[in-house]
Amino acid sequence: MADLPEATRRNTNVVSRDISIDVSCDDSNCADSSGCSSDMPDVEIVSEDDKSSSASDSGSNQLSKSRRLTHSKLVKYASKFLDDTVPFRKKIKWLPRLAIVKHDGTVQCDFPTDMKPHALDYVVCSAKDDIDPPDIPNIPPLQIVMLIVGTRGDVQPFVAIGKRLQADGHRVRLATHSNFKDFVLDAGLEFYPLGGDPKVLAGYMVKNKGFLPSNPSEIPVQRQQMKDIIFSLLDACKEDDPHSGVKFDVDAIIANPPAYGHTHVAEALNVPLHIFFTMPWTPTSEFPHPLSRVKHSAGYRLSYHIVDALIWLGIRDMINEFRKKTLKLRPVTYLRGSYSSPPDVPYGYIWSPHLVPKPKDWGKNIDVVGFCFLDLASSYKPPESLLKWIDAGDKPIYIGFGSLPVQQPGEMTKIIVQALEKTGQRGIINKGWGGLGNCSSRWSWNYCCWSQSCVSNNYCSFLRGPAFLG
Repeated sequence: MADLPEATRRNTNVVSRDISIDVSCDDSNCADSSGCSSDMPDVEIVSEDDKSSSASDSGSNQLSKSRRLTHSKLVKYASKFLDDTVPFRKKIKWLPRLAIVKHDGTVQCDFPTDMKPHALDYVVCSAKDDIDPPDIPNIPPLQIVMLIVGTRGDVQPFVAIGKRLQADGHRVRLATHSNFKDFVLDAGLEFYPLGGDPKVLAGYMVKNKGFLPSNPSEIPVQRQQMKDIIFSLLDACKEDDPHSGVKFDVDAIIANPPAYGHTHVAEALNVPLHIFFTMPWTPTSEFPHPLSRVKHSAGYRLSYHIVDALIWLGIRDMINEFRKKTLKLRPVTYLRGSYSSPPDVPYGYIWSPHLVPKPKDWGKNIDVVGFCFLDLASSYKPPESLLKWIDAGDKPIYIGFGSLPVQQPGEMTKIIVQALEKTGQRGIINKGWGGLGNCSSRWSWNYCCWSQSCVSNNYCSFLRGPAFLG
C-alpha cells in the first residue's frame, strides 16, 4: 500500500519489469534552518529494461552497482541502516545499494552470501528480558478504539478481540471501512467509519505481493486511499458515536500497521497504543520481512528496516501534513533517526506460537498471542434446499477466495467448473469479492448458470453467501 510520491514519478510505463530506486538528496534541500523538511528527496522509479538500455552511458543497473561494492562497504551501509541514531536523509542514499523493488512489489535485498549476522551488530534479547510479567492489577473499564485497515480477514480477528474486551467490561469502538459496518454492529460492537475502500486495497494487493507499487501508474490511486485513511483516524478516536450520539473519550488505542497514522494520533492524544497484526512487522534475524526477498539469513533483520524505510519514504509527506494540520504536532524531520513506532510500543502477533514460535530476539513487549477465532455459525440455519442437495450426493468441495478480487472471474469460474467435472466432484463456490459464479448465458456443460444461482448435478454456487437453490 505504501507508494512513492506522485510528484517524483518519471517512468510511468513499467508493467511487469523489476524496478530500481534512484534516490538523491541535496543536503541543502533536505532540511531548512529549523530542521524541518522542506522537500522530498528525488526518487526515481526506473525499470530494469530502461536502465539496461542506457548501460553504455550510465553503467549497469542498481543491483549490479551493489554487487560491485566491496564487502566492507556493504556491511557498513547495512549496519548503519540498522542504527536508529542515523538520520533518515542519510539512510535513503543507501537504499539503491541495498535493495531493489521487484516487479511484483516485493523488495529484494542484496547482500554478500558470506556476510555474517554478527557483522551487522544484531542484538538478541537475553532470557531475563522475556520473563513473565508480574501480575496485572485490575484495570478499570476503558473506552478503547480499534483502528483497523484491510479486508474482511484483517477485520474479523479484531471483532473477536473487541467482543472479549467488551465482555471484560470495556467500551469498544471498532473503526474500519464502511463496507464492514453491518458486520461490526451485528457483533454488538460500536462502529466508526474510516476512509479508504478495502476493495480497491484488495485489488492492489492481488497485483502486488507487497505494499510497494509494482507499477508507478498505481501510485496516485493508492496514495489517495492512504490519505483518506490517515486523515480519518483522529475523528475515529474522539468523535461521539455516529448512531447514538453518546460521547466517546478514548482511553487506549489498538491498531494494525496499515493504519499508518495510529502512532501519531496516540502521541497527539497522549493515550497508550497497542499494535496487533497477522504477519510479522518487527525486525528479527530468524526470518525476513514477508514483503521482501532475502537469499541469505544475514539480511533477515535488515529487510525489515529497508521495507520500513521505503514505506516511510512514500507516506512521509502525508504523515507530516496530518501531524501539522490535523494533530498540531511538529513534523518528523530528516534529521530524526527513528520514523516508525516508538520502541516501547507493545506488539501482539495473531498466529499460533506452535505454528511460528516467538523469535528469540523479540523483547518482552512483543508477543505471539495465538489465533483469534470468531464463531459466526452458532445461529446459522441453512436453507432446506441446500440440506437436500448436500444429502443427495457425495460431500461437496468448498471453493472460494474470500475478500480477494479475481481479475477474470468468468474465466476462473470456468476453470473451477471444469476441474469439478473432470474429477467427478460436487462443489460449493463462494462468490466473495471475486465475483465467481457469474455468467450471462448457458455454457457448453450440462448445467445452467444464472445471475442469482447456479445448479447442476455436479455443483452449486452461492452468490453473496448462502443462497437458496432452485
